[in-house]
Amino acid sequence: MKSLIRIGTRGSRLAIVQTTEIIEDLKRVVPNVKYEIVQIRTKGDTMHELGTVVDVKSLFTQEIEEALIEGRIDIAVHSMKDLTTDTSDGITIAAVPKRNNPHDVLVSRDKRKLSQLQPGARIGTSSPRRKSQLLAARGDLQIVDMRGNVDTRLRKLTSGDADAIVLAAAGLERLNLSRYATEIIRTSLMIPAVGQGALAVQSRENDQEIKELVIKIDHPSTRREIEAERAFAKKLGANCRTPIAAYARSDSSRLTVEGMVASPNGRMLVRGRITSDNANSGNIGEELAKSLLDKGAQAVLEAS
Repeated sequence: MKSLIRIGTRGSRLAIVQTTEIIEDLKRVVPNVKYEIVQIRTKGDTMHELGTVVDVKSLFTQEIEEALIEGRIDIAVHSMKDLTTDTSDGITIAAVPKRNNPHDVLVSRDKRKLSQLQPGARIGTSSPRRKSQLLAARGDLQIVDMRGNVDTRLRKLTSGDADAIVLAAAGLERLNLSRYATEIIRTSLMIPAVGQGALAVQSRENDQEIKELVIKIDHPSTRREIEAERAFAKKLGANCRTPIAAYARSDSSRLTVEGMVASPNGRMLVRGRITSDNANSGNIGEELAKSLLDKGAQAVLEAS
């Protein structure tokens, strides 16, 4: 085993916390190895800072994956929801650790829940998925485009740029900021993003030593859930600007997946759920996608 393993990640506070979490997991199973965090700036980070709309999901992962392929790092750590559904050549998702809270949360300035917000309340989010489901629930809301990391969006909320914002519960929890959450949004109103709350640990496909190390922190149930969600998204041909969502939950033998496809304004929304004991989780995700297409999701996707 190498005496030093280099782990590549984005440089945001949340990304560093997530990577530190992975290192602690690895140290518990293989204690006699040193780890170095290598911060890699991506095009997506630069564009977000400039307030530019980012339509290509790989902009947040491309430079990190290139560093992995070129051997400048040994492992890459990403938020699972940042990964495209197509795996880059020569790279594998070597581990999917146990998932954190997958839900979305509302953070409001006056601590009102979503149902209690005044008519025409302004909610900050740049997510098409969140926007469409918010408008489907309450068409009176005003959606304010809001970008930046968690700290930036909390500051914008405090300064009055919006009456409330929607964030991922896992991000708040990892940053010890859960005290700001006003309400955990139930999935009957807002289905989470594909992979939300989970991390992806990548290695080179041909690096057997690293793969054997990283697999030790894999969480099979979480991997099964994520595979179903990603298969759902891939079957629909979704990208980061497509208002879709999927959330899978598993027990010892069965897997339940619920999914959603919506128009950006929330006026067209198709939802579905499937429970199966099929051992192939990807097939379950695809089956749910097909059922939504049969219910009219294709027209919604074309309208989006």
